[in-house]
Amino acid sequence: MGVMVFAMLFSGGMIPTYLVVRNLGLLNTIWSLILPSAVPIGSVILVMNFFRGIPKSLEESARIDGANPLQILGRIYIPMSLPCLATVSLFSIVGSWNDFFSGLIYMTKTENYPLMTYIQTLSVNIAETMQQAGNLTSEQLQSLLAVSDRNLNAAKIVVAVVPLLIIYPLLQKYFVQGIVVGSVKE
Repeated sequence: MGVMVFAMLFSGGMIPTYLVVRNLGLLNTIWSLILPSAVPIGSVILVMNFFRGIPKSLEESARIDGANPLQILGRIYIPMSLPCLATVSLFSIVGSWNDFFSGLIYMTKTENYPLMTYIQTLSVNIAETMQQAGNLTSEQLQSLLAVSDRNLNAAKIVVAVVPLLIIYPLLQKYFVQGIVVGSVKE
């Protein structure tokens, strides 16, 4: 636990992580986005503390009934830890989904950008567009002026939120189970 907390507080940083990813030949691959953030230390500590809170009597009773360690894991620990795993999964999904900076660092080709990096790079420069479009009608010019950064940012937010709105209801039942399990005393 001490080693993990030390690694969490004093990480190598962005430049050493980039150098490792580059030396492994992972630039412009999906693995450069997955591997550096695959196991967040905070999530490991959360899961570890959850498993510490499970009573030892459950494991002992399963051993008495003849269960081997794999059966104990699959039939006792994993079903009991679904609320914790759902929470960690949601944290990981939201963190990875909202991370646009890793795409800028590890991807040099714009066609390999993840969605959030691509959305962050979208911008509309009204003045530049008006200079390039010299033969616009007055109606086209008015519609072009109606497009603003506020509209574009609102569209970015909607695109960014829709997948999370689809995932959250699937994981919500585990949150409710976790609240109910924690409220009952033996």
